[in-house]
Amino acid sequence: MALSPEIEAQILRYYHAERWRIGTIATQLQVHRDSVARVLAQAGLPALGPVRRPSVIDPYLPFILDTLTQFPRLRASRVYDMVKGRGYPGRPDHFRHLIARHRPRPKAEAYLRLRTLPGEQMQVDWGHFGHLEIGRARRPLMAFVAVLSWSRQIFLRFYLGAHMENFLRGHVGALTAWGGCPRVALYDNLKSAVLERQGSVIRFHPTLLALSGHYRFEPRPVAVARGNEKGRVERAVRFIRDAFFAGRRFTDVDDLNAQADAWVIGPAGERRCPEDEALTVHEAFEQERTRLLTLPGNAFPTDEVKAVCAGKTPYVRFDLNDYSIPHTCVARTLSVVASLDQVRVLDGQTVVATHRRSYDRRQQIEIPEHIATLVAHKHQAAAHRGTDHLVQAVPTSRELLTQAVERGEPLGRTVRALTELLEAYGVAELTVAIADALGRGVPHPNAVRLALEKRRQAKAEPPPLAVPLPEHVKRRDVPVRPHRLDDYDQLMEGTPDDE
Repeated sequence: MALSPEIEAQILRYYHAERWRIGTIATQLQVHRDSVARVLAQAGLPALGPVRRPSVIDPYLPFILDTLTQFPRLRASRVYDMVKGRGYPGRPDHFRHLIARHRPRPKAEAYLRLRTLPGEQMQVDWGHFGHLEIGRARRPLMAFVAVLSWSRQIFLRFYLGAHMENFLRGHVGALTAWGGCPRVALYDNLKSAVLERQGSVIRFHPTLLALSGHYRFEPRPVAVARGNEKGRVERAVRFIRDAFFAGRRFTDVDDLNAQADAWVIGPAGERRCPEDEALTVHEAFEQERTRLLTLPGNAFPTDEVKAVCAGKTPYVRFDLNDYSIPHTCVARTLSVVASLDQVRVLDGQTVVATHRRSYDRRQQIEIPEHIATLVAHKHQAAAHRGTDHLVQAVPTSRELLTQAVERGEPLGRTVRALTELLEAYGVAELTVAIADALGRGVPHPNAVRLALEKRRQAKAEPPPLAVPLPEHVKRRDVPVRPHRLDDYDQLMEGTPDDE
């Protein structure tokens, strides 16, 4: 709204003559403060700033400015302690605002545009794209992004985590997709590439050095706090986040990677190449492909290898889940070799189990044969324990068990039947009954039971009552075979009378 000449004259008089503030003028004349500022700016007169009043910090300003010139990043609290020790009477909260006015500002830095030759360099980085819920597990969704610096060709692969094996898989996948390897790979200082850095002295990750030696490229980290040196991959991650991932629907990681491959070939490859805008990225890549180094005949191994200790149960723990192993491999150290979709368990060089990999949590991935074999082994072991107990109590039962097995009778069932008769009739009666069955040539529990019943009826005794006893009482009442006393007689022979 245009102001009348009278209002404009009042604004100029109140501001320059009466030294009212802009807000005060706007309030009193009932106009917008932007209109007041416009009138003052168009009047051609220099705007008067606020009148600076003396401050208690003024005597200390030379010392403060000199200190901040030497130490630009020194905290205001530390400067306050220094000037307070020199007599400054002000409070620390107001002092921080004063320091903010006088702290030297860093100068804006100009950067040269970096150019590379075709086939010379690729830039590599991770991008974080949230998390995926898989069953009871919550896993990070990470995008491995590699960009050829000249053509801007992108390689994009999503993984459930940014650990070293996925870092290697991303490299192998990118070089395989491009059909060659650039001479230099540029990284920032991520732990998968650089373990330690002191100035210009860099300690690379040994696995990354092995990868670079296999494909014959030079790993090169950017300088600290110099993200502009790998701006191509930084912009590629931002481009992927906005142009590909935003609003994307997918069922799992495999589906997402299939869509990513189609997007890299399609929309991402059809954009203009910044190095030569007459070419698309795909056309520039076809030219750059011929400058890449030839790949070796074999790919670099990327499987995860981990030593695991098998406990008493036939399982090994790997990546939040338990995988079954044969029961003969428990209580020893084994090796797990895992790809993205398969988990192999090795005992030395022998593969003892192969499973499909699960990305869930607290799952038991089993091979049915492993559990069935263990159950059969346990049943057989239980039969052997029962046999030992029976033979120790009644030695003549060994012959009956041998003849019964030769006739095709199940050992476990025979042992259980004789054990029940032992608990019901006792050692003496069972010994006589077993001898009777063997004498009649019928090595079967029913023959033993018939003999026991005949002896009971002959004695006119009531049927035995089965009294259930706890296990500790059963173990306490195990029959003990007496020793011969001849050994003690031999010890006494030849002993002097006075002893």
